[in-house]
Amino acid sequence: MKLALIGGGSVRSPEFVRGALAFAHDLDLREVWLMDIDPARLAALTPLCEEIARQAGAPFRIHQTTALDEALRDASIIVTTIRVGFERGRVLDERIALRRGILGQETTGPGGFAMAMRNVPALIEIAQRAEALAPRAWTFNFTNPAGLVAQALLAAGYPRVIGICDSANTAQHDIARWLSRPVDEVKTEVFGLNHLSWARAATVEGRDVLGQLLDDDAFINDTHLRFFDVDLVRRIGMFLNEYLFYYYYRDVAVERIQAEELTRGEEVELLNRDLFPTLRELPPAAALRAYDAYNQRRSASYMAYAESDAALREERLHPTERTRPPHHAQAEVGGYAGVALRAGLALTQDRPLRIALNVPNRGAIAGFAPDDVVEITCNVDGRGVQPIAIGEVPEAQYLLMRAVKRYERLAVEAILQRDRGLAVEALAAHPLVGSYALAGQLVADYMEAHREHIGAWT
Repeated sequence: MKLALIGGGSVRSPEFVRGALAFAHDLDLREVWLMDIDPARLAALTPLCEEIARQAGAPFRIHQTTALDEALRDASIIVTTIRVGFERGRVLDERIALRRGILGQETTGPGGFAMAMRNVPALIEIAQRAEALAPRAWTFNFTNPAGLVAQALLAAGYPRVIGICDSANTAQHDIARWLSRPVDEVKTEVFGLNHLSWARAATVEGRDVLGQLLDDDAFINDTHLRFFDVDLVRRIGMFLNEYLFYYYYRDVAVERIQAEELTRGEEVELLNRDLFPTLRELPPAAALRAYDAYNQRRSASYMAYAESDAALREERLHPTERTRPPHHAQAEVGGYAGVALRAGLALTQDRPLRIALNVPNRGAIAGFAPDDVVEITCNVDGRGVQPIAIGEVPEAQYLLMRAVKRYERLAVEAILQRDRGLAVEALAAHPLVGSYALAGQLVADYMEAHREHIGAWT
């Protein structure tokens, strides 16, 4: 089997290769192709990926290329993780929103829209070439905003693209770790949209254990649920996606981000600016150690703004080697590599799997259209992907989902038609904006900042 990682110059690529090692035998994985438009990044990261494979006995070969067709041809699994505009684009997305007093976060709200403006056209081009060169392949998209991207690719006529997000399955992993159970023994019921989802049940040996876990202060404090007021968690009675912090505490999030000297995007940009020269100067084994130290520091500061404890928030905003990430290391392959490879194994080798993905609703959640892309627990096997039946959801969750889905639908239409008026309407519809005047200012700012990547809109 051949696997193509599009965006192979991403700093996540070595971790992806580590994950692929666990699946190499079952997938009969022979080739992993790293494709990127930036040859310098590929040149820095490919030796690390080769070193990881070498230390594991080289079960597959690593190839690097800047040619999209070469990477895609005859691939069985394709993973897309691109960022048009690189880290600088992310910095602009965050700062433009914050200057208007709006949440500056790369995937949620206006930052997510700006990111989608740049990424969706590039992903459509990738999907077109994949259809021609690898028509039987499944594509797993990790490019953000993953749910909106999946909606856009479905609307553009590419149904074999599945949206993946590691945060969609955090409840399953955290509960399995807490109970010292294998991950697949915990059956969660996740529903919502990408970065806007809830787990309403977690069944172990036929018994729903979620309620008793949410009543346990120790469990809450050991997971990202500590980001939220404990009374709120228990009143809702579900395991909350960490990105709900930006909706439930939007004023707090904006205040904390604006109080810091650097945004998350600026922090990552600085970390990467230091990383790549270091990697180029060191032999592979030493470069891999430097990379692991970088990865620990970057992971430790993830969503640091959301920490309710001021001392812990300060520690994670300025991490040391001992700072604990908000998500514990998982015994099983975690992150987006785990989601893509586990689902890919289920689809290509008919290994039944239950996992949360971003796929068309198909009647699973009441009140949503069949082609509304939702984040939902699915049964996956050789026949395809089938979302589980959720039915009606509580009104508070339903109304928030409907508002964000309306934004996503308008945003997709705006991007596919390159229509500035629809872009303003889309952002005005988003709960984190809610103003035509603000939406118009944001759209004008983003189009000016990213004109090199998005071209002219009507």
